[in-house]
Amino acid sequence: MLLIPAIDLKDGHCVRLKQGAMDDATVFSENPAAMARHWIAQGARRLHLVDLNGAFAGKPKNEAAIKAILDEVGDEIPVQLGGGIRDLDTIERCLDDGISYVIIGTAAVKNPGFLHDACTAFPGHIIVGLDAKDGKVAVDGWSKMTGHDVIDLARKFEDYGVEAIVYTDIGRDGMMSGVNVEATVKLAQALRIPIIASGGIASIKDVTALCAVQDEGIMGAITGRAIYEGKLEFGKAQAEADKLSAR
Repeated sequence: MLLIPAIDLKDGHCVRLKQGAMDDATVFSENPAAMARHWIAQGARRLHLVDLNGAFAGKPKNEAAIKAILDEVGDEIPVQLGGGIRDLDTIERCLDDGISYVIIGTAAVKNPGFLHDACTAFPGHIIVGLDAKDGKVAVDGWSKMTGHDVIDLARKFEDYGVEAIVYTDIGRDGMMSGVNVEATVKLAQALRIPIIASGGIASIKDVTALCAVQDEGIMGAITGRAIYEGKLEFGKAQAEADKLSAR
């Protein structure tokens, strides 16, 4: 079970949002590259970057900060990036810069043809981010609910050839209220590709709960606010996850 630190970028800084609200951002670091180094030193084996400005603008906006992180990380560990990725040229540029996996969210739901083309052009590098509440998918930074059932959509994208699904329960993200294990397992059981859980990790209890069901197809979990606020000690949590996974 991989624990994946989130580095959410807004105006070049590392921040966390509550419930996806851009005007409710807490700045945790002015130096995202140093933050990336910190998490690697703590034992991170993958990083999750989100270009928050890009997600709202529909095109990358924090490229300088992202490049600084990639320069710092080199090829030590894979880095995945989401936020504002809407065309094949942007994907190509990200991969050329050193991003390992590109996460497509809103664009996958609104323009499935683009996702299909991306999977064909860049096999093995495309992850879909599905944000859902009560089983229905949300788009546009969670501001709009769709009528799409999350499992039906995930199965369709699996057929396109996506590498994994990042699944966020948007009722819990940034709220420190615990992971929706039941919904995450239900989605994982319906798919052959792995799920990366996201949203709500608050303590080591959530890590333990996910490790207990990882054989259903949950390969990792993204963690943000809990590790920045010290509620979850990243190094210890990853070590515990490794111990539980080895059983």
